Amino acid sequence: MKKYIVSIVLLTNLSLVALGQQPFVLKGETINVSSPYVYLGYRSGDGSKHTLDSVKIENNAFVFKGKIDEPVMAYLYLDRSGRSVDDPNAVSFYLEPKKMSIRLERDKFKEGLIKGSKSQDEWAKLNVEKNVIRKEMEPVLEEYGRLNKRYMDADAELKLLEAKVKKLKEEAYDYRENFTPFNDRLAGLDVEFIKKNPNSYVSSFLMQFMTTGADLAKIEGLYNGLSDQIKNSGNGREIAEKIQGIKNGSPGSKAFEFEATDINEKELKLAAFKGKYVLLDFWASWCVPCRKGNPHLIDLYTKYKSKGFEIIGVASDDRSQAAWHKAVDQDKIGIWRHVLSGLKFENGEFDRSKSISDHFGISTLPTKILIDPDGMIVGRYASGSETDTELDKKLAEVFGAQ
Repeated sequence: MKKYIVSIVLLTNLSLVALGQQPFVLKGETINVSSPYVYLGYRSGDGSKHTLDSVKIENNAFVFKGKIDEPVMAYLYLDRSGRSVDDPNAVSFYLEPKKMSIRLERDKFKEGLIKGSKSQDEWAKLNVEKNVIRKEMEPVLEEYGRLNKRYMDADAELKLLEAKVKKLKEEAYDYRENFTPFNDRLAGLDVEFIKKNPNSYVSSFLMQFMTTGADLAKIEGLYNGLSDQIKNSGNGREIAEKIQGIKNGSPGSKAFEFEATDINEKELKLAAFKGKYVLLDFWASWCVPCRKGNPHLIDLYTKYKSKGFEIIGVASDDRSQAAWHKAVDQDKIGIWRHVLSGLKFENGEFDRSKSISDHFGISTLPTKILIDPDGMIVGRYASGSETDTELDKKLAEVFGAQ
């Protein structure tokens, strides 16, 4: 009994193998076709193997021969370099393991006469029924095409408008340089007043605004010249905190080892970057000079990444996260890690308990802080401090000029 069962299984398997080796012959006739070759592509029944065959057209005729295990959808065409479903000299049809014929006229392949395939006959009959519905659908397709074109045109206009707005924004920002001589004179009057009036509350008020992008030695010198009474005032204590923050984020200090969730919802720890040079880029989506500097940062990252250089963007976009994501995408700076500054605004007040910027004394954007492999700050590059030129020199010094 067991031998009988085994024999049946063997016979069944042999039958399946035989079925998988069935030949087909496709004879073709062409009308007004000048191309020397015709191509036939098809997959095996399970889709695991793709076959592409070609034969020469001779005396307006061709013959394809092969083997398939079951009826499969095939694609016959003239132009091998530009296959397209809209190609008038291409047609798809069911190829069966038997003798078939196909009659094709140039630019009318889809109207070709195909004989010998039961599956193709079924497919053709189904398409006749579908074509009735497709004909009824044409006005809907036409209206969709019109509406979609309106959308695409509007989208193109929007992109042009966005580019124009960006350019105008940058032009307006650059024009601010014309304020510099006036602002310098105004600042000179403030400095003169503070030096002459160390016991005035006005002096401490003026110094609040001078810490933004100020030279540390200059602001600390002015602060030290204030009277104890003014140093202990509300503004005086705030200035002392800002000075300490700038010191904490200046060369010679150990970098604050912050932890945060990055733009991709992954945990980021500064401590995990030990052994590498890390540039903290304090920026924002709305900051014009920050965005203008991103192409240069990409160049630096590309140049030194393989040598142990990393960038972490710290964005002041805590209340505009959509703009943050968009800016990272637009400027193509997602190649390095990104976190938010950690400044929160709740119940009408700022919560600075987790502000990364405060730990590094950030008062102006952009500001870049370079940290060495031991976690020590070795460079601070901001307005009123060292420039990007110094950053380039420092990196060339660290990694070697290329």
